[in-house]
Amino acid sequence: MMFPRFLKNIERIAQFNAHKNQVSWSKLYNVYSTVRCYQNGRFVCSSRHWSQSPTRVFGNRVSKAMKNEAQKALFDYLHHTRTLSFVDAEHISKNSPSFVLSLLSKIDDTRKEDISRSLAKFFRYNPINEFEPFLESLGLRPSEISRFLQRDLVLLSDDGVMFVNFHVLCYYGIPRGKIGRMYKEAREIFGYENGVLASKLEAYESLVLSKTTVIKVVTCCPLLLVGGIDGEFVSVVNKLKGLNIGCDWLARCLSDRKTYNWRRILETMELLDKVGFKEEKLSSVLKAYPDLVSETSGNKAYIVFEKLHKVLGLEMNEIDKLVIDNPEMLLEKSVKRILEAMKFLRCIKMEKQFIVSFLLCHMKLICSSSLIGPRAVWNRSRIGRDELCHIIKGEPLELFSLACKINNSRIELVSLDSRNAEKMAFLLKLGYIENSDEMVRALKKFQGRGDELQERFDCFVKAGLDYNVVTQLVKRAPHILNRPKDIIEKKINMLTDYLGYPIESLIESPTYLSYSMERIHQRFSMYIWLRKRDAVIPRLTLGSIVGISNTLFVSYFVRTHPEGPATWENIKKASYLK
Repeated sequence: MMFPRFLKNIERIAQFNAHKNQVSWSKLYNVYSTVRCYQNGRFVCSSRHWSQSPTRVFGNRVSKAMKNEAQKALFDYLHHTRTLSFVDAEHISKNSPSFVLSLLSKIDDTRKEDISRSLAKFFRYNPINEFEPFLESLGLRPSEISRFLQRDLVLLSDDGVMFVNFHVLCYYGIPRGKIGRMYKEAREIFGYENGVLASKLEAYESLVLSKTTVIKVVTCCPLLLVGGIDGEFVSVVNKLKGLNIGCDWLARCLSDRKTYNWRRILETMELLDKVGFKEEKLSSVLKAYPDLVSETSGNKAYIVFEKLHKVLGLEMNEIDKLVIDNPEMLLEKSVKRILEAMKFLRCIKMEKQFIVSFLLCHMKLICSSSLIGPRAVWNRSRIGRDELCHIIKGEPLELFSLACKINNSRIELVSLDSRNAEKMAFLLKLGYIENSDEMVRALKKFQGRGDELQERFDCFVKAGLDYNVVTQLVKRAPHILNRPKDIIEKKINMLTDYLGYPIESLIESPTYLSYSMERIHQRFSMYIWLRKRDAVIPRLTLGSIVGISNTLFVSYFVRTHPEGPATWENIKKASYLK
């Protein structure tokens, strides 16, 4: 009798003093956990807080309803018991799926109506380490979280300075899900005193950068907020101010999936300036090839220049003209391919004058094609070095036919195939480079004549999509042009007129166009019927409506309404009769 009473007293003291800020709940919790361990006849010295490592495995799949109940229980604990704000508690509970699953693995009652009660009881006797769901909700992977956990920090209130700086970032407009990268790469910023972090953000705005640009820049490069204002970043901004693309171009071209080195970016911009890209010309090049800034190192480009100058004897003005005509040769991938081509030709003892002529005439093709080594070509084609050299001298483009890295088999140059002429003309309009690896792959993916492909492409433009958007969509999902024009038009009409969705819905779900008209009509009819009765979410994605299997569709949609199964059968019968 004494132990349960003692445990309850500790819990009451912990809850009372946590609200009064008199004693750290995490310290009382350590005593509390130790006593419970002794009561249960076990004691684990290495564990100071509950871990999200599962203790059992579910025999059945965890349903969405179970996850929702666990999220609600976690929200109630964080908001009502731990007094986190509604927004913080809601974000953490809804964006920590691994932690929620591990919570479910700790309880025995997995019926929907019992989950909330079981988890409330679990939280009462097993206080959680709040940093685990918090860090996961910021975008960190579960495998990354353990190295950021500290033994003496269990509650978010234990590190109030961190939590204040976290809110500074949130209030500034930085998405919560992207703060995890900032926490991982520049943890120092979460230890700043009050007002320091806000002043650093304002300092970057004072460079005449929009708030949107500052958010994108610091999200991609968190280290900019460590120490003083980055001088190399300021130099890049000053250069962009003199161009008509403006500094907001940074917000459009930076990706939070990449890392950026501002010294390298500055080197590249200075290199472009030296070879003759001034103001308007530089602006147009950066618009066309934004990766020039995000990828290229000026030093790597200088290596190519040095080889062209010292090894092949090109004058600097010739090199400058070559770069101006082919700015893509400064891309990191292109630099590698140029060096590969030069090494290949020198390896087969090709004359220097031929190499120079080949580079000047076919630089675009070189930049878009990866080559295997000479020895691999000899083994593949059963020809010697001298014969290979003779073949390439007679027909220079045969180098790409013999040495391109595609399917490890001999490639026929598509430019020499008149049957592909119309299709090639269409692909060139989309931005593919003639005779490139990408062109060869695209020719295999797109089915139909060039004029047919153009008609199908025009269907999307006439439906209201921007030309450039359709171009990117087609490159990402070539199969959408492999259906006859009339079928594409019918599917677009089903989407916009029958379902009432905007044409832009295709951007996120292009695979919709791959499904049969029968399947689309049945699924749309059922979804519309359920939507009128408020039995489903009004704007689900096309992938959720059409893409899932029939079994899941019946389970997740049809059975959400008592009359659903009968209506679904009637819809299918009506479809079969047609």
